[in-house]
Amino acid sequence: MHISNNVKKILERYESDSPGTKVNLARILTHGKMANTGKLIIFPVDQGFEHGPRAFTANSAGYDPHYHYQLAVDAGVSAFAAPLGLLEAGASTYAGQVPTILKINSSNGLSVKQDQALTATIAEALRLGCSAIGITIYPGAQESLEMFEEAKELAAEAKSCGLAVIIWSYPRGPNISSAGETALNVVAYSAHMAALLGAHIIKVKFPTSYVEDNETAPFYRDIPAEQPQDRIKHIVQSCFAGRRLVVFSGGTKKDNASVLSDAQAIQKGGGSGSIIGRNMFQRPREESLELFEQIVDVYTN
Repeated sequence: MHISNNVKKILERYESDSPGTKVNLARILTHGKMANTGKLIIFPVDQGFEHGPRAFTANSAGYDPHYHYQLAVDAGVSAFAAPLGLLEAGASTYAGQVPTILKINSSNGLSVKQDQALTATIAEALRLGCSAIGITIYPGAQESLEMFEEAKELAAEAKSCGLAVIIWSYPRGPNISSAGETALNVVAYSAHMAALLGAHIIKVKFPTSYVEDNETAPFYRDIPAEQPQDRIKHIVQSCFAGRRLVVFSGGTKKDNASVLSDAQAIQKGGGSGSIIGRNMFQRPREESLELFEQIVDVYTN
């Protein structure tokens, strides 16, 4: 495994981690078309729990787990993230062809409770040869404190086994408006909490210029927010001044220009890359591969 100076500098920021954990981080950072750039493009297919099989109706090939594995391999993504059953369905066929991330907790669209259930274990991540686990937290939810405790325990167990930890930090709850879920001050707060919980890689939604009216709002009067790259820069700053990798969600399917515009802002703002699912698997295969190449061009040129 060749490791560039860029990646070596990133690994140095994780000062308490074991060699095993750093090896797994390095596997993700040195794989695919973003290898050794210090940037990441992660392909997540965890939407089945949250949205149900309707997530795959736009491109019915996506009902087959092997379709996603093969798309991840052919696109040359940094890593492929999915829940237990989906990873198990292709783990042998695609062993060693792409680093995998076991999404270890999940919600569902039929529940009214803002919480996540444990749907896999650290032992299963090791059995499947995963490089990392993925954990979702909902800062602001009534159950958020319990979720923080659970995330802390899972992260500690994963690190003790040499696995990297990715935290999906999605604010929601009775005191957060719909617009507030992507508000600059709320996203920054949520990203910072993920860093405090010990995440190696932090996943957040792309922030808007809106500032939610809460106790943090007065501090945002002088923080630049008009340009998207300025908002990205602030989120990165909120994650230990850039000492933690921060990737931004692609969200719902959007046109190519919007996807590329987001990537350009992430690049200019110093973000670590994209974690893009529906904007890949809900497109026809060739179209998604072409869009992926264009995203790679944004991050490497």
